[in-house]
Amino acid sequence: MFYLQKWFGKLTARGYLQPKCEKFSLLFPKSVVIEQVATGFQFTEGPVWMVEDQCLLFSDIPANKIYKLSADRQAAVFREPSHHSNGLTRDRQGRLIACEHGSRRVIRTEPDGTLTVLSDRFGSQKLNSPNDVIVKSDGAIYFSDPPYGIQPEEQELPFQAVYRLSPDGQNLKVVADDFVKPNGLALSPDEQTLYIADSSERCHIRAFDVQADGMIVNGRVFHIMKTTGVIGDPDGMKVDQQGHLYATGPSGVWVLEPDGTHLGIIVLPEQPANCAWGDADWQSLYITARTSLYKIRVNIPGIAVP
Repeated sequence: MFYLQKWFGKLTARGYLQPKCEKFSLLFPKSVVIEQVATGFQFTEGPVWMVEDQCLLFSDIPANKIYKLSADRQAAVFREPSHHSNGLTRDRQGRLIACEHGSRRVIRTEPDGTLTVLSDRFGSQKLNSPNDVIVKSDGAIYFSDPPYGIQPEEQELPFQAVYRLSPDGQNLKVVADDFVKPNGLALSPDEQTLYIADSSERCHIRAFDVQADGMIVNGRVFHIMKTTGVIGDPDGMKVDQQGHLYATGPSGVWVLEPDGTHLGIIVLPEQPANCAWGDADWQSLYITARTSLYKIRVNIPGIAVP
């Protein structure tokens, strides 16, 4: 079985590193191990690091909960019901932003704990089921809206899109609507490139140039993730400070150069859905993978979340 393969001289039941070129090994400490930091969930997603509390929040979609993982690796319920939340992030003021499948909306948690609906419709039609969300440094919010959380007869919009909500929250625009199942989102360190995963038969990640007004142009296929005999689609993604893209996909987390070159895979015993940087130095990658949460240390820090 795969977990018995050699991994930089180590054997592990938590997964292993599968290099595609020599550069891959330079991204990790020599003594690196993959840790299973929590387990026993139904379907984990949407991790985000909370710097002030040095803890991780993540969604368990079917359980209808958001969990908080503390420094002692104890997972406690942070919010229930979560309206089947998926992607989580924070805005420039540190407020929690959540995509909710059940309520078909994007919400913000205010400092006093109240919830503000940022978006639940495009025009007069309900959103499909907001999935992943990121915030640009100017405060604009981008989110994907595939139909995963609804039945076909419930869909009101004739497309599956990625949206941009203006920094003042007053203007919602479609930035791309030619996706089958738009999913994970990530921005390059200079915020000039937006990566969007299409978790469909296309099984690819596309890259777009971000214009000054926040709209995107010049869409092109960045990487195709199809692998013969391996189940999985591109899903949640994060970028490190040097622009390497860590994208969940078939069998694990694929690591890609800014030019799309595939460096290798962090292979896991469970199919991952998303990942997030964390710990005080932002050099830990936390990975949500079905029933468990995994962690691996890296040499290059990730992009910090406020």
